[in-house]
Amino acid sequence: MNDAVNHPTLAAALAHSRYLASLFQRTPALAERTAAELAQPFDLAAMQAMLTPTETDEAAFKRQLRQLRQAVMARLIARELGGLSDLDEALRTVSDLADLTVCAALQWAIAREDRYGRPIGEDTGAPQQLIVVGMGKLGGHELNVSSDIDLIFVYDEAGETDGERRISNQEYFTLIGKKLINLLADVTEDGFVFRVDMRLRPFGDSGALVSSFAALENYLLTQGREWERYAWIKGRALSGDDSGLMQLISPFVYRKYLDYGAYASMRELHSQIRREVARRDMAENIKLGPGGIREIEFIGQVFQLIRGGRVKTLQERSTRATLRELARLNLLAGDSVDELLAAYEFLRNLEHRLMYLDDAQTQMLPGNDEDKGRIARAMGHPDWTAFSTALERHRAIVTRHFEQVFVLPADQDRIHPHATLWQNAENGDDTAQGLARLGYADAAEIQRRLAMFRGSGRYQQMSERSQRRIGAILPPLIEVAAGYPNPDDTFTRILDLLEAIGRRESYLALLAEHPQTLKRLADLYSASPWVSQYLTRHPILLDELLDQRLLYQAPDWNAAGEAIRHELAQVEDDTEAKMDLLRHFQHTQVFRLVAQDIAGLLPLEKLSDHLSDLADLVLAVTMEEAWRELPRRHVEEPQFAAIGYGKLGGKELGYASDLDLVFVYDDDHPDAAENYARFAKKIVNWLNAPTPAGILYDIDLRLRPNGSSGLLVSTVEAFEQYQCDSAWVWEHQALTRARFVAGDVRVGRSFEAVRDAVLRRQRDLPALTAEVVKMRNRMLETHPERPGEVKHCRGGIVDVEFIVQFLILGYAWLYPDLTANRGNIALLATAATHNLIDATTADTARATYRALRRLQHASRLAGRDPTPEALAPLAEGMATVRALWQTLLGES
Repeated sequence: MNDAVNHPTLAAALAHSRYLASLFQRTPALAERTAAELAQPFDLAAMQAMLTPTETDEAAFKRQLRQLRQAVMARLIARELGGLSDLDEALRTVSDLADLTVCAALQWAIAREDRYGRPIGEDTGAPQQLIVVGMGKLGGHELNVSSDIDLIFVYDEAGETDGERRISNQEYFTLIGKKLINLLADVTEDGFVFRVDMRLRPFGDSGALVSSFAALENYLLTQGREWERYAWIKGRALSGDDSGLMQLISPFVYRKYLDYGAYASMRELHSQIRREVARRDMAENIKLGPGGIREIEFIGQVFQLIRGGRVKTLQERSTRATLRELARLNLLAGDSVDELLAAYEFLRNLEHRLMYLDDAQTQMLPGNDEDKGRIARAMGHPDWTAFSTALERHRAIVTRHFEQVFVLPADQDRIHPHATLWQNAENGDDTAQGLARLGYADAAEIQRRLAMFRGSGRYQQMSERSQRRIGAILPPLIEVAAGYPNPDDTFTRILDLLEAIGRRESYLALLAEHPQTLKRLADLYSASPWVSQYLTRHPILLDELLDQRLLYQAPDWNAAGEAIRHELAQVEDDTEAKMDLLRHFQHTQVFRLVAQDIAGLLPLEKLSDHLSDLADLVLAVTMEEAWRELPRRHVEEPQFAAIGYGKLGGKELGYASDLDLVFVYDDDHPDAAENYARFAKKIVNWLNAPTPAGILYDIDLRLRPNGSSGLLVSTVEAFEQYQCDSAWVWEHQALTRARFVAGDVRVGRSFEAVRDAVLRRQRDLPALTAEVVKMRNRMLETHPERPGEVKHCRGGIVDVEFIVQFLILGYAWLYPDLTANRGNIALLATAATHNLIDATTADTARATYRALRRLQHASRLAGRDPTPEALAPLAEGMATVRALWQTLLGES
């Protein structure tokens, strides 16, 4: 053994670990082998080479398993304490050891239990397997070096064995499970392999050792508690039918909706741990104590419980992978995640060094000076004082982040000064007087609404917890809404929301757990009835109020496209889930733009650009997914393009705009026409089919060649022929605002070339003038002028659009830059540079058009037409537009 001890790296490990010194004292050959192979990690292949599963003698097989564990531990301790490995290697090595030994023990036990034959399922008649589920850190591939392993035993179907002596599958798998536990946990002269903890199974120690799928499912549905959801996050099948198990477990762990009730559940679980730590004087426990490993795990897991049902990438078992995903999704700040990862690595390394001392499962800091010195040096510090400073810094960081995530809101139902306005809502005079003092205009009506809500069956049927949350939310909302110029409207709109979500406990939990969202909610509900209706229709968007940083962040459409494509890829073949995911993505982006719009962060032109870019992105992603689903595709990538007309084509999209689309393709394959027609139908279905998440966009296809009677898709050649030979002038007017928005770039370029050629044809000006005037008069017949309407009135939005279209069709043959799809404001300036219109007149028309669009946008948000007072400042500009119309088109 002397040579091994004198090995410099091995000596460092021996100086720290009494367990290793004792092990090498008993097994000198292991010391020699460890020193000789120290440069190489103990990988899974090397572990497998040490096992001979054909060994029939139980004592010999146990010895093999235990000697394997000793060899792995010896090299791991020596490598880690000698600076040759890192935390990743340690976790992977110990987890691989557990996986291998559990499966080897299972196979050995089954092979030696031949008295009863094979277990057969009574429904399928198929042989059954024992699914050994690794829980906790084993499930997450994060096992400690001296940890217990938490296991649960499950099998698929009830039934019985097919041998001469028949027993039930339950009895058979119980025998196998007991043997597996004994093979791993029995303490022999060679020690043990892993201590096995079965307390996470249904009903704990008092429950059956094994469960069928049916029994497990029934337990989770009727008895499953919140802490078991938390535990099953890391559940992983080490053997047997993993996919079948996860289909059963996932709905229990991950809700389809955003589950903000998880905050309270996780907070209560943490409080129980804290109480136990205090009772047992375990403040020095680096796992369970303040700022410990468990708090880091809780931070990741609460986001998983809340969002994992909707965001599949959060269904991670690894703590570190989960934290990194939270940063990628912007659910936690990158700096915060970096600090938590650094603390986690520090604490897990410390945990291992504590366990290396005596191969004991402990997370308690040592109390004697000798071990304190060993730990400090093993952690790279000269003494205990320096080490303690580093440890406390990491624990303080963890505590800070934990409290930021799990901050406990005040019990507003009892302490808020306006709580009585809700609690005594039925007391009309007192409540109304209190509301009037706060500034409500029709306090009696607000009191009546509160009383109706409190006395409604919907409220009375809520759980006690939901009623407490309503009681915590409403008093501060009454106060917040009173601070707006329109308190009655603001509060009644929010009350409509609370009535709509009253049975969705998760949304109430979100508002109760995050009181800071109430002011942001009131900002939006005060500003616009359209916004309040949108949010009430899609309450899942309440989640967006939590992070002001994200809510007001300028969109990055490339990054957003990567993110939604990544999320869709996780869903695999569930079309409805993908459609819902895409709808939620679109609703989220629209809501963020609304918030920025109301906050005054986006000029209307920029807002329209963003809404158009969003539609382009959604169309592109929809086409990718729809083509993937199309059976009998004749090419890998469709030679097909979507063309945007109208507001989409002109990049002037509003919040509730339809998408005017035309589909074209350029493909000579015999199946192209049929396949692309089916493809177009599928695209439209993806976009406007109602699902539980709503719709994406209303689609209008009437601008395609021959309108509603025409083919759904056209070749580029047929489209060109139609535009040249058959199209009406109004169709060429529409073409001025058309652009390629999604699909094959080559086909898009072909369309743009056709568009350019058609628009640049020389036209007879008198005939063109007559057709444009005729179309404008026809529009006035269906959309006559009315007070406060800014689109169709003379001198309004449509007149400016027609003027620009006339200039393009009449003069693009002389001035090709008029065909650029740059928007009406820019094209008026272009026309002025070519002296087609007076520059001053052009500037006035541009300013008027911009002001009219802004007024139109504001009126839609406000839910009413502009007032005469709002239109008065634009009277002169609109008169200039009317005069410009008369100058160009000779008609007043």
